[in-house]
This record gives sequence, C-alpha cells and structure tokens, in this order.
Amino acid sequence: MALAAALPLILSLFSSLSFSSAELQRFQHSIKDDGTLSVLVVGDWGRKGEFNQTLVADEMGRIGEKLDIDFVISTGDNFYEEGLGGIGDTAFEESFSNIYTAKSLQKQWYSVLGNHDYRGDALAQLSPVLRRVDSRWLCLRSFILNAEISDFFFVDTTPLVDHYFKVPPKHKYDWTDVTPRKTYISNLLKDLDSALKESTATWKIVVGHHPIKSAGCHGDTLDLHTTLLPILKANGVDLYVNGHDHCLEHISSIDSPIQYLTSGGGSKAWRGIFNPSSDKLQFFYDGQGFMSLQLTKTVVHIVFYDAFGRVLHKWTLNKQIHYTIVRKTLIKK
Repeated sequence: MALAAALPLILSLFSSLSFSSAELQRFQHSIKDDGTLSVLVVGDWGRKGEFNQTLVADEMGRIGEKLDIDFVISTGDNFYEEGLGGIGDTAFEESFSNIYTAKSLQKQWYSVLGNHDYRGDALAQLSPVLRRVDSRWLCLRSFILNAEISDFFFVDTTPLVDHYFKVPPKHKYDWTDVTPRKTYISNLLKDLDSALKESTATWKIVVGHHPIKSAGCHGDTLDLHTTLLPILKANGVDLYVNGHDHCLEHISSIDSPIQYLTSGGGSKAWRGIFNPSSDKLQFFYDGQGFMSLQLTKTVVHIVFYDAFGRVLHKWTLNKQIHYTIVRKTLIKK
C-alpha cells in the first residue's frame, strides 16, 4: 500500500492513540504455560552502536535466550542526541533494528519517551509507520500492558518535569499534543490513578524515564515526588522502573514497599557522580548494562548485568513475605 493511500488509515490509528482519550490504552501479553513471565529492561541506548551499545545488545541477546524472554522494556532516551528527525530518519534502523539482532530479542519492545526523544520529532516514535519498518517497535506516551500476573503502567514522565519548560529553554522540545501542560498532567495522573485502583494483578509495575529515587548523576526527580509518587504509594505499586541516569541501581523505599530500579546503561555511561540516597541503597553501578525481571504469581527475581553479561546484583521479592515485613515496619514507626 502506497504511503499516500495509507495516510487516512495511519492518521486514524494515530488519533486513536491520542492522550485526549478517556483512559490509557491497554495492550495484552500472555504469560508462559507454566505461569511465568521473563522480561529484559534497557534504557538510554540509541547511539548507532557506539559507547558499547552493540556489546550490551549482544549480551542482552545471550541472556534473553537463556531466560526465554517474553518481551523487552525500553525506559526511554531511545535515540540520541536529538531523538528522531521524522518517521523516515535512518537512525531508527541504525540504532534499533540493526543493533538488537539476536533471535531472542525479536520480541515485542514496549517503550516510553525520554527527554532526548522530545528534542526531536516526538510524534515520529509514536507513529504506526515505524511498526511497519520494524514490527517489534511499540512506543506510546503512556499506556498499560496487562500480562495476567502483572500490570505494567508506562508513564510519560518528561512533561512532569518543570526543568524542561523553563523560558528560554536550554533545548528545543516537541510539545505537540502535550500543551496545555496542566491539562495534560491532570489527565495523565487521573487516568493512572484510576487504572492502578482498578488493577487486580498480583504485581503492579510502573515504568517511566525519569527516576523518582536515584543515587546517580541526575539524582532524585523532585517533581515526581509531588506528582507521581503519592499515586504509586496510595495504590500499592511494587516496582518503579526507570532510566535517565546512565547507570544501574536498586533502591528500597524506607516508607513504602516500592523498589526503585534504574536501568539506564544501554550505551554511554561512567558519569563518575554519586549522590547519597535517603532511602536504602541496595546496589549501584556506574556503568553499562541491563536488567531482567522474572515473575511468577508470588515472586519477582531481579537481576542486573554488566556489558559483558556478568551478574552484578540479584534480588528476590516475595509478595507475601515482603508485605508482611513492610507492614510490621510501618506499624512500629
């Protein structure tokens, strides 16, 4: 089908993804027959193979085959430095299709936008046209993935950060369909809160680009402390997964069950900056790598790997034991 002939269909599909809808769009992903789910998480990667992106991709392929992964999550900053220039930008294939070539990575990729993605044509990454170029690609601003034992809530965090809206801004950002900002944020938070309340999945996992808690270069994103975090706490979220800081880290909240997981080591890293956390820092690695999540109905296994596929950190979260311990701790306080 020629692009001109397909344009009405494309525009119709794209308009259906607009955030003006009454609720977040939902997708379904089945778990394995044995009731398990395996996922890889990588962020801050799109550099046409440079800064060890290819090395990380190769190890993702190896680990992905070993774990028999079901899909991949990208935590944003998918294309550096200025996002995509349009739907025809060759950077899409040079940084994605031609890099993540392992057989195990030929699964669906669920992605959010990062701040660098907003510096380019943000709508390009959301376009159904890119799915025709590479069927693995699915990127929306905010959406929900229902995977039976777990619900994944993908949140567009860049518009929540005041820094990017300073006048004059340091960089140019594509705020198409985001302004008026207050309305956009209000709708996003309302829809997220409603969706979290309705969720009956064992595990609630929220994915965004910016960290809520981080010991890395950027540190905590304070704007998210006042907008996003109260909603996560009120609705029993188990994991908050992000990128933005080019490192790997695991922080346990001291006042809620939430585990904060940063997987932003997909390419350029080694910032050499460490910011002490007021919460419990379980693990921090200032380098390249990625993360895996293996889920059952009662347990989540979290593993961080470096660019050579070596295991750096393991953590197991048992639903019943975890919440019993947290409740006892909060009662004592």
